Formats: sequence, C-alpha cells, structure tokens
Amino acid sequence: VADGLLEELDVEVNTREATLGNIYKGVITRVEPSLQAVFVDYGASRNGFLSINDVHPSYFPESFEAARKRPRVQEVFKKDDHVIVQVNKEERSNKGASLTTNISLAGRYLVLMPGTDLCGVSRKIEDEKERKKLKELLKQLKLPENIGFIIRTAGMGRTKTELARDFDYLLKLWQCIEKDVADLPAPAMLHREHDIVIRAIREHFSSDICEILVDDKDVYRKVREFFHQVMPKYEPQVKQYQEKRPLFNKYQLEEQIEQVYSKRIKLKSGGHLVIEPTEAMVTIDVNSGSATKEKGIEDTAYRVNMEAAPEVARQLRLRDLGGIIVVDFIDMTQKKHKQDVEKAIKAALKLDRAKTKILRISTLGLLELSRQRLK
Repeated sequence: VADGLLEELDVEVNTREATLGNIYKGVITRVEPSLQAVFVDYGASRNGFLSINDVHPSYFPESFEAARKRPRVQEVFKKDDHVIVQVNKEERSNKGASLTTNISLAGRYLVLMPGTDLCGVSRKIEDEKERKKLKELLKQLKLPENIGFIIRTAGMGRTKTELARDFDYLLKLWQCIEKDVADLPAPAMLHREHDIVIRAIREHFSSDICEILVDDKDVYRKVREFFHQVMPKYEPQVKQYQEKRPLFNKYQLEEQIEQVYSKRIKLKSGGHLVIEPTEAMVTIDVNSGSATKEKGIEDTAYRVNMEAAPEVARQLRLRDLGGIIVVDFIDMTQKKHKQDVEKAIKAALKLDRAKTKILRISTLGLLELSRQRLK
C-alpha cells in the first residue's frame, strides 16, 4: 500500500501448491524433435515442457560446446535421462508447466546462477558509478568457480557485509541442493521457493518502509526469523498487529481488493475502464462516462486518457495480466496528446517488475503492449 492505494496484491491458495521457482530433479519422458523440446516428469500431475532454448550449454555434447553452436534437442537428451529443472511458468488450465535448466536462486540483494562465470549488476541500476562500485564489491567476495552472481536492484547502496551475508546464505542453499541431486531418486523436489510472505518481503522490502504489519502469530515469527538471518538491522520494523479490527479493514483494503475481481473500474473524472481477458489477449476499453467538465471533446478525451494510463498499469500489475494487451483509448486528434498518453503509461509501467514492451497508439486509437506474467 502506498498513500492508501493498493499497489501490489499477492494471493496464495492453500489447496493449490505454488511451484513457480521450485527446483526439481526430473526424468525425460518424451523427446519431441518437431517441437525441439522434451517433456519432463518432475513429480507433478502433468509433465513439464522444456524447450531447447531453455537448456543450459553444460548439457550439450562436447563438440557443440566447443563450437558454441546450439544442437538439436535429440542430440542432447534421450528418454529416461535425468535433468535438473526449475519452474519458470506454472501449470495453467490445460497447459503443463514451462521449465528451464538455467537455474537461478534469488536472495535479498543477489541472484546466484550455477553453471556460469557471469558477474553482473541488474539492468535497472542505470547509474554507471554505482554499477562500477557494485561490480568491485562483487569481486571482493571471492566468488567460487562456475557460479555466477547478479546484484539485484535492492543491492544498490548496500555494504560489503550486507552483500556477503546474502552471498553466504545463497551459497549454502546451493550446496544443499547439489548434495540432494546426488542422493535423491528422480523425480524429486530439490528446493521449494519461499512461501508468499517471505517472497513478498524479498521482492518489495526497501529501507524506506517504516513498518511491516503481520496479523498471524506463526507468520510473524517466521518473518522475524528471516529478517534476523538476512537483514538484522531492519528486524525491529516487523510488528505484530494485535488490534480487534481486521488489518485489511483498518486500511480500507477490502473494497480495493474486491475491485481487482471486477470488470469495470471507475476513474475519479467520471470515466471508467472495462477490462476483458479473452483467449487471445486482454482488451481494455477506456470510456469517458460522465466526464464532461472540459470545454471540448478533445480535452475531455485527453484528460480521461491521462487518468486512465496509470490506472491501466496498476490494474495489470494487481491482476497479473500477461501476454498481449490492447488498450482502446478515447480517440484524440492531437499528436502531442497521443504522445503524452504513451509517455504516461510507459512511466507507470516502469514500476512493474514484469518485463513489458509498449508500441505506439495506432491510427485506430489502440495501444498494444505485451507483459510478462509473473505469478
């Protein structure tokens, strides 16, 4: 929540186990040359899908590794081979999970990537001086061979001690996983991604947050423990919420959460959005509704569109809508107005952790964009 406005919403259903980010030792059940992919039994009800594009070069035969050429999938795997995979897209309706062998373990400030010697800094950190400084710090951590690290955006301005703590934590985690690879029969789970609470803290916590409120005793203990391990300095920020009034009620979040499941979103100006997910894409219609304060039709359209742009970005984030998204803004004739609306939606999507790609407003007044689905 920022300034009373719901910014992010994460929902986890107890009856459906979340698998995103989990690491498994799997068995190849089928090699499909026509798809250049294999199907992997990793212990779920439906086999996962692993494309040759998501296969780490360490699996390639030596002749290909030397030539730096990508082999065909049938030259890399055969039925019943074992493979270490991580879920990068969960099962959805009738689609199995999408898997990768490019393993990554995210900590608070760093991401560990086995099988590479890459040492880098998140692209979102654009300041060259800061990037250089962070790369120097990484080199001082005595990185093991064949394990790469990337400093996340949250690592900006952190001390060597803070980075080292995260580094040790991730390294120990990976060593435990490696031990299990040798010991466990396939299919088996090697690593379960943190639950929703720890994940939310890892992704969203920053030093300008003054308190974290938890309304459940067990979860409160778990959160304190995580802070104690990873960020002891901020442990006092974790508070247990003990008032009689439910936490979400106190901050008027119930209505905002209900809106996330509604097709129609009202805008302050009197306009509204209509959000319709379809099989092929998500369509969003911007309507002027009762917005009539402006002098003329162009001004009304511009004002409603400028208000709709950040709201569209916020709704995409809250609902985690992915794939192709088409926004039908109210028609505007002035070129500058169109450019302003494009800029406004770009600026609002900068806050999104998901990768997005935005095109210009077309002659039909439609703005197309694509967004990576995170959950």
